[in-house]
Amino acid sequence: MPLIRAMARTAVVAGTATAVSNRVSRRQANKWADQGQAAPAYMAEQPPPQQYQQPMEQLPVPGDDPMEKLKELGALHEQGILTDQEFADKKATLLSQI
Repeated sequence: MPLIRAMARTAVVAGTATAVSNRVSRRQANKWADQGQAAPAYMAEQPPPQQYQQPMEQLPVPGDDPMEKLKELGALHEQGILTDQEFADKKATLLSQI
């Protein structure tokens, strides 16, 4: 419970500080506008932050086809190179990627 109180208190303090800071900035800009002065460069209107797109899914590389890898694993299992457990683990990993 003390952790939640501390987090809530921090959120309230941060929100209040932001609101006060914005109010002061608006008052100063209005004051300078009324006096006919240009606001300092740091007070100039800034463009909205750029919105980033979600990264596209990675395109499969020709050799990364999970079905091909599964066939290769099957062949290795049939040849006795992979044990039943190794084959099952690799197969589960490949199928989880599909």
